[in-house]
Amino acid sequence: MNELWADIDRRDSVNLVKVKAILDKHGWLGPDVIGNSGSLTLFLVIQHADKQTQEKYLPAMREAASNGKAAPANLALLEDRVALEEGKKQIYGSQIGRDEKTGKFYIRPIEDEINVDTRRAAVGLPPLKDYVKQWGIIYVKPEK
Repeated sequence: MNELWADIDRRDSVNLVKVKAILDKHGWLGPDVIGNSGSLTLFLVIQHADKQTQEKYLPAMREAASNGKAAPANLALLEDRVALEEGKKQIYGSQIGRDEKTGKFYIRPIEDEINVDTRRAAVGLPPLKDYVKQWGIIYVKPEK
């Protein structure tokens, strides 16, 4: 298993170098230029990069999402990840944590949680209760 994780880390490192070079030279490329899988790849590499890289490319992805070159749902995931890394609450409820003692998954803190499903719908994400089922989380929306 350690060898597998080491291989994944090496590949991630190479992919990050390549994606940064693409973004720095061309900006955020949309599906019209690199196809849906290419556009998704740009997002995934940045989404799983270090905090500094995420923060650097977040403005470019915001612009790309507003111009139809990046999926608003993917931008929402990056926005949440960056917010949490900055010590803030997430906006869309996309980031899940795992309790080290119990091994159970939980939803990391959400800003204005009562309205989270409205924000999720606006970017094309399913309701939070449906999204978190894959981690065995039963979500009960807070009352107003």
